[in-house]
Amino acid sequence: MRIVSLLPSATEIVCALGLREQLVAITHECDFPAGLEGIPVVTSSVLSGPASSLAIDRHIRELVHEGSSIYRLDAERLQSLKPDLILTQELCEVCAVSYPIVHDAARRLDGPVRLVSLEPQSLEDVFENIGLIGELTGRAGVADTLVRELADRVARLREQLQGRRRRTVLCLEWIDPPFNAGHWTPGLVELAGGIDPLGALGHPAVALDWEKVSGAESELVVVMACGLTLERSLEETTAIAPRLGGRQTWVVDGNAYFSRPGPRLVDSAEIMAGILHPDAVPSPPATVARRLA
Repeated sequence: MRIVSLLPSATEIVCALGLREQLVAITHECDFPAGLEGIPVVTSSVLSGPASSLAIDRHIRELVHEGSSIYRLDAERLQSLKPDLILTQELCEVCAVSYPIVHDAARRLDGPVRLVSLEPQSLEDVFENIGLIGELTGRAGVADTLVRELADRVARLREQLQGRRRRTVLCLEWIDPPFNAGHWTPGLVELAGGIDPLGALGHPAVALDWEKVSGAESELVVVMACGLTLERSLEETTAIAPRLGGRQTWVVDGNAYFSRPGPRLVDSAEIMAGILHPDAVPSPPATVARRLA
């Protein structure tokens, strides 16, 4: 089978199922697991060069207002690769090539091709997506084993945290302007022994005003900026730290973990648990999470 993944999370799932050699195209943001070098890239971003989170947000809002896509799709190269299966999404207009563009490109392909849109709203939905991709690719047994292993880790985490007081933690998916945490993230916080007072389970993240952020009652703040490296998130979070009310603040690699609905969402829950309950779960390594001084 010839698979095109237009989502970093789908690429992770495909590789976790042992299908790396069947990937014929990926996105410019697919960077995990190692060994993806050499696979054709069929997307690119219209955003140019490094910019602050505020500048990125403004540019994205302008593009969305104009009805323009944030990403380009190389339809000609896609056609030349003759895929059997294309994995994409409709969940977030700023996280991947827009679905209408992908759908239009798929209609022009020669021969039968299956276009599958993955729309997870929870960790359980991610497990279902793993099973679906396993069925579509003839790896149902491998997918069942992977889901069982991930579910066992979830069960162990719940056991480790059993009986502990839930800590309040404000999670921000973007820095400036601040966005709350939506979709699956509030569920991960719950799994990690916490409560997010502004979390929106099963709903998209939305921009907040700073007054609401500073007024939210929480013991901690965890910044998990989608699309930014850990170092860039640290730099920007340090700059806006006075607006967070002196609360204990952590910055995590949200781009690699919390923002990608794939197998590493279980890692994300473990990272959060290590921040909230370090006496029960090992604190996360500095390569994925750091506490502001």
